[in-house]
Amino acid sequence: MVTGEIQIRVRYAETDRMGLLHHANYLVYFEQARTELLRDTGVSYKDLEDKGFFLVVAKVEIKYRSPAHYDDVLTVRTTVVRTSPVRLEHQYQVFREGGTLVCEALTTLACVDRAGKLQAMPDFLVQTK
Repeated sequence: MVTGEIQIRVRYAETDRMGLLHHANYLVYFEQARTELLRDTGVSYKDLEDKGFFLVVAKVEIKYRSPAHYDDVLTVRTTVVRTSPVRLEHQYQVFREGGTLVCEALTTLACVDRAGKLQAMPDFLVQTK
């Protein structure tokens, strides 16, 4: 399994009136974590898209465990847990400093062409089991 970690500091603009990280911003963090995980393999999303491969989010599941606050430093751990010829599944764990689990999530990405039609992923992505 391919796993990576990034750290993100919660910015003021990402919080609600209570100073908590707004639930929608977790999706942005997951995308950033996936992008960096792919980059760690030597390929960027831009490289994939330039070759006509687009990875679109088909499914998201999030379990919020503990709130994140303005200025918290979060660690997002991302793991590729399943691949198929046209899909890629990532698991996420978000921790606050000190190891508190903030949330867990799962995303399924589908590989499509420029017209939005399902297509087979490049071989190196399918082999990241």
